[in-house]
Amino acid sequence: MTYEAVVLDGPGAWRLEPLGAEPPPPGEVRCRVHAAGICGSDRELFDGNRPAGYVRYPLTPGHEWAGTVEAVGEGVDPALAGRKVVAEGFRNCQRCERCRAGETSLCTAAYDETGFTRPGAFASYVTVPARLLHLLDEEADLSAAALLEPSAVVASAVLKGAPRPAERIAVVGGGTLGLLAVQLLAAYSPAELVLVEPRQQRAEQGGRFGATRQLHPSDAGAEAGRFDLVVETAGAAHSAALAVSLARRGGRVALTGIPAPGAAGIDPIALAMQQTTVYGVFGAPSEAWSYAVRAFGSGVLDPAPLITHELPLNAYDKAVSLVGSGDPEVGKVLLRP
Repeated sequence: MTYEAVVLDGPGAWRLEPLGAEPPPPGEVRCRVHAAGICGSDRELFDGNRPAGYVRYPLTPGHEWAGTVEAVGEGVDPALAGRKVVAEGFRNCQRCERCRAGETSLCTAAYDETGFTRPGAFASYVTVPARLLHLLDEEADLSAAALLEPSAVVASAVLKGAPRPAERIAVVGGGTLGLLAVQLLAAYSPAELVLVEPRQQRAEQGGRFGATRQLHPSDAGAEAGRFDLVVETAGAAHSAALAVSLARRGGRVALTGIPAPGAAGIDPIALAMQQTTVYGVFGAPSEAWSYAVRAFGSGVLDPAPLITHELPLNAYDKAVSLVGSGDPEVGKVLLRP
């Protein structure tokens, strides 16, 4: 069997290289990759915009993936072989105060993540610690399951925001994260679930996923102060400020988007006077991963309709160029080893 991996030597400089099927180290598993998703941070790696300290070239990117356990290392349950799985990306230490409190995405050890500082899943296989695996059902669609990493990020935002039935909820941004958020939030039976999104095609898709109404950002000013919970996913220059403005007095806001430097700030006086609770989300703790996997397995979460392109490893540069291209026909892009 021939194995290959994308190797990014530096911004824009990549190659395919053979990959030997080495036995996994003790405590780890080697997984055959079925599909791996490409997101904005992968575009950052290719373009060279990823902040120093959050990337280690040369590397094999790929942090959103699903596959099948192919081999297990010493000390790992042999019964895992053949199981369909996804895995957390953060190599949390499990020893620091935050990890012991269950906040594994806030691990205080040095940043270490599959696809950024460790070899990722733009390859025939990826090797990860067995403790980071989440098992999938036998009948799971592994292409759809490759979106469980962004689903876990959204699940973290939803868990922090703690939606309740009959609340008024808004989602700012109709990209992958936003449309996944709509699916999860619709399951809480909100009185209103408004998707704020300028692209008509994405807005309409949000309606099929459970949004009760779509709103263009230019019209959002009229909705200020109406929503109990606002989940921001756009990462645009003004989306965080917009999300806070939409929240009612005493409302909650979860921010998942990471804008470029120079984005509009949030007025601290308004936060204090309105008594707004704002949560930041970066990555996902184990709890959110478990929640996303359960939602996927139960059918509450269906990422498959978001996938628009599936390309082979040798089209890595083309796949990356599709992400963030602005083409309304481009949704989630997968690499298929």
